[in-house]
Amino acid sequence: MGWWKHESAYVDEGATIGTGTKVWHFSHVMPGAVIGERCSLGQNVFVANSVTIGNGVKIQNNVSVYEGVILEDYVFCGPSMVFTNVRTPRSEFPRNTSADYTVTRVGRGASIGANATIVTGVTLHEGAFVAAGAVVTKDVPAYAMVAGVPARQIGWMSASGDILDFSQGDTVTDSTGHTYQKISDTEIRRLA
Repeated sequence: MGWWKHESAYVDEGATIGTGTKVWHFSHVMPGAVIGERCSLGQNVFVANSVTIGNGVKIQNNVSVYEGVILEDYVFCGPSMVFTNVRTPRSEFPRNTSADYTVTRVGRGASIGANATIVTGVTLHEGAFVAAGAVVTKDVPAYAMVAGVPARQIGWMSASGDILDFSQGDTVTDSTGHTYQKISDTEIRRLA
């Protein structure tokens, strides 16, 4: 099998799970889900049909990854953070087909803090960082840090988690030796 699940977890037939992945207590993975290698799905995690999760992803307790969500490699989802997948939900008039769901993409290495909400249809680009409790209603640039309700950019963060301070110039090197260049107030680029 190559992956592990707790005896209380449900992994439906037809789900694809990569080598080294662990599915913890009371979690449920639906039949069409695709989960990469070396992932960790904490307690009470739900993964819907047609969800794609990359390699090395960590999903903490009490997170539901609904249809329409794509998590690229090395994404971190903090405890009890929320994804939505329908812009205008109504109980009397349910939206319950794949065509009704908007795509939400979380780029490689992005982190989402505890209790944050990601509104459907946004993209968190590579290395984006969402503070705990933030409500993200629009796209987040690569390596941007956002916080608040609604979330607003408060700075920049390297792939390794260092705060990037561009006050002394347009290039900064983080603690791991990677260099970032500020292109504009809304864009930076990792050079090496």
